[in-house]
Amino acid sequence: MSQLEPKDTTVAVIGAGIAGLSCAAQLTAPGFEVQLFEKSRGVSGRMSTRNTDDWSADHGAQYFTARDPLFIEEVSRWIDSDVAALWNPRLKVFKANQWQDSIPSENRYVGTPGMNSPGKYLAKNLSIELNQTIDQINRQNGKWLLRSIESGDIEMQFDWLVLAIPAPQALALMQSIDPKLEKIAANANMLACWTVMASFTQGPKVPFDAAFINDEMISWVSRNNSKPKRSGQEIWTIHANPKWSQEWVELDKEKAAKLILDCAKRVGLDCDKAKIAIHRWRYASGHITQASGFSLNKDLQLGLCGDWLNGGRVEGAWLSGRKLASQIQNI
Repeated sequence: MSQLEPKDTTVAVIGAGIAGLSCAAQLTAPGFEVQLFEKSRGVSGRMSTRNTDDWSADHGAQYFTARDPLFIEEVSRWIDSDVAALWNPRLKVFKANQWQDSIPSENRYVGTPGMNSPGKYLAKNLSIELNQTIDQINRQNGKWLLRSIESGDIEMQFDWLVLAIPAPQALALMQSIDPKLEKIAANANMLACWTVMASFTQGPKVPFDAAFINDEMISWVSRNNSKPKRSGQEIWTIHANPKWSQEWVELDKEKAAKLILDCAKRVGLDCDKAKIAIHRWRYASGHITQASGFSLNKDLQLGLCGDWLNGGRVEGAWLSGRKLASQIQNI
């Protein structure tokens, strides 16, 4: 048990992606007083859905798999709650300048009606402050004090602090606080991802719903409408590969879009008649070589969780938050 009873213990969780939501939900259940802070206007992090008046598209994580028994149970709850479903796309692989069929080795799942739906499901009973960019943390008299760009000093003080954000952002906040945790965050090799969304009034005629692209500037294309419970205009999501995205992370958006679309056209996805939107994920992928699951300083009551600590997948993010919360509960 914690030194304080759960109901007397306050926890700040910075970041409302899947790791932060998983951690907060696990701590809230036994009675910890948990407050989430999220810099964006919505939850789910890179399990994200872009919405317009005419279309919506998953432009972050495209699907997820489930291997760990705990996460398999969680995905079953999501399916029962109608916020996730199995996805069976016509899947191809482009390699050595030719197309091949891809034989699925495991089930692929998606959020329904968008990839952000599981995150919204996890968030429904949590206390979350959106549009709050925490830019400073300090520990005084055994309590964590926070400051946000938008609101200044946060009035509430916290016994525990969880950083559920990409490694470079966690590193920036932890300067001179914990050298060991700083080193862990510094060793995460997180890469960017340029993403193009192409909406069609009449979709392209191609023999696949999704494809892995090898040895090209782009690495993935998928027809959003092939996923369960999608509606509206046909839209395709195109991901540039991480290495190229990182090299050209500061490229002008219009230039990045043109290069990505030229590459898509070369492999057979012609978007000349589509309307285009583009998004840059500055910290999209990557993880430390030795995945620890999470990191924790018991003396400072400071924890780190995220996919970058646990293999870089949606499942890894959820498990990272869950396992960190369990560790905090048992101290």
